[in-house]
Amino acid sequence: MKYNFDEPVNRRGTNCVKWDEPRSTDEGFQMTDGESVIPLWVADMDFRVAPAIQKAVERRAAQGVFGYTLVPEAYYEAIISWFRRRHQWTIDRQDILYTIGVVPAITCAIKAICMPGEKVLVLTPVYNCFFSCIRNNGCEVLESPLQSQTSNLKPQTSNLRWAYTIDFDDVERKCSDVKTTALLLCNPHNPGGRLWTREELERLNDICLRHGVRVISDEIHCEIVMPGYRFQPFAAVSEACRDNSVICNSASKSFNIAGLQTANIICHDAALRRRIDRAINIHEVCDLNSFGPEALIAAYNESEDWMNELCLYLKGSYDALCRFFAERLPQLKVMELESTYLAWVDIRALGIGSDELADRLYREGKVWVSSGTIYSPTAGEGFIRINMACPRALLMEGLERIEKVVERIKK
Repeated sequence: MKYNFDEPVNRRGTNCVKWDEPRSTDEGFQMTDGESVIPLWVADMDFRVAPAIQKAVERRAAQGVFGYTLVPEAYYEAIISWFRRRHQWTIDRQDILYTIGVVPAITCAIKAICMPGEKVLVLTPVYNCFFSCIRNNGCEVLESPLQSQTSNLKPQTSNLRWAYTIDFDDVERKCSDVKTTALLLCNPHNPGGRLWTREELERLNDICLRHGVRVISDEIHCEIVMPGYRFQPFAAVSEACRDNSVICNSASKSFNIAGLQTANIICHDAALRRRIDRAINIHEVCDLNSFGPEALIAAYNESEDWMNELCLYLKGSYDALCRFFAERLPQLKVMELESTYLAWVDIRALGIGSDELADRLYREGKVWVSSGTIYSPTAGEGFIRINMACPRALLMEGLERIEKVVERIKK
């Protein structure tokens, strides 16, 4: 490989959320325990960014003046070129709005579509910030639980363990509620890692169209795709999907530049796009920093080989994690990973709740994972999420620590 993803990068003491964030405990907030805690929780990566991105940021920093920033035409050209060649999605220049992050983008889309008191449907378990985005707009969360399926979804995948499928009948029932005005979709799915197929997305949109429901699709994880799979942008499925959707995207998750706070909203409906633009300004999330546009341009124009190697490395880490669980913790079932760098693990055979296991892993094993309940108190109970985006040696050490705690629980 050209890039060394095994290189340790010391992030402690850099005001890094992943490594320096206090953890909430029953006794209050507690700092991570020095060098001993391995953080496998929040979804960012411990890898250095692509060299082209680092050089672009360094060039911008060398000027020494960081005033208000215009977004250049090259920014839009980079987005359009990337999605056309990598995902066969042609985006119109006027459809793109920029903002500081995908979560603010989702909030602005909900504000533009929904009135307070209306319902937003989500397929759970799902990214925890969906719930706050909905409630902060005065709307009600409506859950449609995903269904577990253990038979092969894709014939070419011989090692399929289990995966989520959509309960379309339940989605239809809940979209038929006159108070339901939006479906907030995670594509690819977080925490499960499913890549929804063209057929699934088209069926979702058909249901939504029948009931006057708009689709907001969070596609922030779209570049982290396992070999043999393909990401399908919602808006590229059909003209009907394009016209009925708002897409929220960013280079931040895939290229590890979340701290540069740059994201995009793609909306083809001009009237809705105008309302979203107004919401962006109402929420005062309309100005990018000096480094974000430069980093995005370098990511999309010069870093595709880095992204390809990253996906291969993450697949190797996922395979290593699956072997570990199969050989040493076979009672824990790992979901088949199609996208993201997040392993979703079924722990129900242990007879212990997600919150309790996550707490014991932290206290006894000094490894920090995410409890499934933050992705839905009901649909996420019985699961944990493990972030694999770190040097593989660190991941394996974290798994060793998980095994020791689980063995004590089994006794």
